[in-house]
Amino acid sequence: MKKLLANRVKTLTPSSTLAITAKAKELKEQGIDVIGLGAGEPDFNTPRNILDAAIDSMEKGLTKYTPAGGLPVLKKAIIDKLQRDNNLTYKPNEVIVGVGAKHILYTLFQVILNEGDEVIIPIPYWVSYPEQVKLAGGVPVYVEGTREQGYKITADQLRAAVTEKTKAVIINSPSNPSGMIYSRDELAELAAVAEEKDILIVSDEIYEKLVYNGIEHYSIAQLSDALKARTIVVNGVAKSHSMTGWRIGYAAGDADIIKPMTDLASHSTSNATTTAQYATVEAYNGPQDTVEEMRQAFESRLEKIYPQISAIPGFNVLKPQGAFYLLPDVAEAMAHTGYDSVDAFAADILTEANVAVIPGSGFGAPTTMRLSYATSLELLEEAVRRIDAFVKSKWQD
Repeated sequence: MKKLLANRVKTLTPSSTLAITAKAKELKEQGIDVIGLGAGEPDFNTPRNILDAAIDSMEKGLTKYTPAGGLPVLKKAIIDKLQRDNNLTYKPNEVIVGVGAKHILYTLFQVILNEGDEVIIPIPYWVSYPEQVKLAGGVPVYVEGTREQGYKITADQLRAAVTEKTKAVIINSPSNPSGMIYSRDELAELAAVAEEKDILIVSDEIYEKLVYNGIEHYSIAQLSDALKARTIVVNGVAKSHSMTGWRIGYAAGDADIIKPMTDLASHSTSNATTTAQYATVEAYNGPQDTVEEMRQAFESRLEKIYPQISAIPGFNVLKPQGAFYLLPDVAEAMAHTGYDSVDAFAADILTEANVAVIPGSGFGAPTTMRLSYATSLELLEEAVRRIDAFVKSKWQD
């Protein structure tokens, strides 16, 4: 039956994060004590006030179709949030609500890319960026942000990568998988290149609320009206409000881009789940204390677990500034334990040490692995102990 498949899906790479999570779940079902450091979601339940708002909407019979681009009341809540948190002003026709930020990104690439258009993707990258670009007929162009650069790209690198076919550049800050954040000055330098070369900016800000140690998050769209006009801000409530399964994301940007995104959504999803939309209204309009409580919990875990991971032989890791991931470079550890592939290294950590980690090959960084600290400190410390023992048991000078 493979010969009947469309060419666009034949080169797709399965999500490494979901694959590892599935394998870990399989081992757990076999009774094996596996600690999962793979999942990209908070380990807290959705706050009570949001759950209550969802229940209330259902009991009131608010369970029908909504406009394809989102409930007007939710668009207003998003607009108010962007004004309040980011000092950005949008109109309702400049906002679209979708089935998670992932769906928003997919829809965006579908409407801005023609066959052969290029999108610049900094390395390391979230696993779905290249696949979504390819599905839209685009060509991913990779630019490496090295560990020495804090896993961020420079303006000179961006300028060198732009060609006549370049349509957009993706900026993910705070970053999945590195947890690093672009400063205001760094964003301004990248923005100058985008303006000079007349390319769009896709600003993925889904981890915006998870920033630590006094670091401030900036949206590149904040820097000027001209930049706001060429930037599509992508965000949602998955990480900030622990609502990953509710699948609500949004984009804010030029109406000439948002309208075709909305038209496409009308033929694909009709609308994001109605109940989840009402829940998101409460997420943005209601109390925000739980958002800060979760941020503080993640920061506390980071402060305690970072030194322990740094102490594992051959693990060289920058201290992240946001999100809830650590991205150690394990090239040295692999060299001393006989591994020439991070995928094999991670696979054996799972089967022998019973800890699920994500190999960095899926993020374009094949000497790294991603460790999520979105789990309890007790489990994190036990996971580090197991990985440390695994590495030391195989270490050869």
